[in-house]
Amino acid sequence: MTLAMVARRAGVSPQTVSNAINAPELLRPDTLERVQQAIEAMGYRPHRAAQTLRTRSSRLIGYGIQSVDVDRSTPVMDRFLHALTQTAEEAGHRILLFASPLGPAPLTAYQELLDTYSVDGFVLSDTHRGDPRQAWLEKHGVPFAAFGRMWTGRQIGDFVDIDGAAGIEAAVDHLVELGHTRIGFLGWPRGSGAGDDRALGWKRAVQRHGLPSRGRRAESTDEVAHAAAAVEPLLDAGMTAIIAASDTLAMGCYRALRDRDLSPGQDVSVVGFDDSPAAALVSPGLTSIDQPMTTVGRECVRLLLARVADPGREPEHVVLAPTLVVRESTVTPPSDRLTP
Repeated sequence: MTLAMVARRAGVSPQTVSNAINAPELLRPDTLERVQQAIEAMGYRPHRAAQTLRTRSSRLIGYGIQSVDVDRSTPVMDRFLHALTQTAEEAGHRILLFASPLGPAPLTAYQELLDTYSVDGFVLSDTHRGDPRQAWLEKHGVPFAAFGRMWTGRQIGDFVDIDGAAGIEAAVDHLVELGHTRIGFLGWPRGSGAGDDRALGWKRAVQRHGLPSRGRRAESTDEVAHAAAAVEPLLDAGMTAIIAASDTLAMGCYRALRDRDLSPGQDVSVVGFDDSPAAALVSPGLTSIDQPMTTVGRECVRLLLARVADPGREPEHVVLAPTLVVRESTVTPPSDRLTP
């Protein structure tokens, strides 16, 4: 099936068919519709190599896969990657996955992708303090969109992020409505951009409700065993509720409570973050904060393609609100533990 055959069926010139594929905005709506109907009826697919030579566009978007960081759990990122891939394909692009190790090596990987495949741009994720990728890509004039802020210094380029602080504040409000006054926070070690943002939401909310925050925060790496040990001081201090920066940390709270012959929810309420598949499967079901990962993936593609089309446009920053999903792990505190 060739472009010329499609042109004959649609009653237009081959150039018009090319415009319908590469620059549809140049055609009248009725002409574009007629050509698109012919393309669909004949099952025509553009030859990607030839199309790249004509348009100087590879229709490829690079996405580097990094090792799982404290800010992201694999099931959650799977939702993001699925949305990223589907949205890119709907726009006529493909996602090119590549290994992107931490440290200075990622810049080499990005350069190799540009040299070897001439990718149109990149989607970034797992942004962190001191992340060199945004500045490097901007310096080299390479379009990109990031899932996550830079966290330090001035913001460079387009990004989509989740308002983690607002999500944690909603969890505090929920617990206060249930009657909790001793609300602890189990987060990641200080220095994680997303983790510090979530901790700020907890501190801001408990202070807004006139509750103390001093001595009610603990830290752990994103591992269940470490979290179980880290939460012990909060339980010793009589917390009736624990908000965790991730569902993994929340599972550590579950383990610590059961080691004390206590029940999550019944004795101490627990809230997680990510609403991972495990949140609905554990008993009791874990109240957790759901991130709109599908929307994040779609927005990243939209921002990147807008940047490719108009490199001089003003940077766009999209911050999305998460949603608190309430389950059985948060209930009214025991009557003998209601005092601050």
